[in-house]
Amino acid sequence: MNRIARRLMLLLVTLGLLVPGLSRAQGQGEVTRMINQGYDLLEQGKIDQAQKVYEDVLRQDPGQPLALNNLAAIMVKQGNYDQALRYFNQALVRAKGQQVTFSRVCDVNGVCAACRMSEDQFGSDDLEGVIKINIMMVHMARSAGPTRK
Repeated sequence: MNRIARRLMLLLVTLGLLVPGLSRAQGQGEVTRMINQGYDLLEQGKIDQAQKVYEDVLRQDPGQPLALNNLAAIMVKQGNYDQALRYFNQALVRAKGQQVTFSRVCDVNGVCAACRMSEDQFGSDDLEGVIKINIMMVHMARSAGPTRK
């Protein structure tokens, strides 16, 4: 193989290694945008629209912990604590060790928190801790009053 062909091959191999990472990063940017869109809809009281956005996120990124957390917050808002706990527990498995940066956190019926992501690449907030607190608060709220199944 001549020198030009080797360089071309090296360039193609390098691009092949870089492109999936770039696509993943672009995909994560879209997921962050959608999570924030759902959060904004939730804050505006457009619960059904927010729920659809989070379900779309989960179709693109199954098990995305922040989407699961915020979907659980919607279930709390609807009084469906059992379903909220299922979503929170799914989120907890994926949130272990994940650091995020929240730009806003909203209180849902005094029971749990939904979160909006920062556009920053690196975070300093422990998502696992937020979800654990949400789970504890839902257990307390569920034991205090009736719920829907």
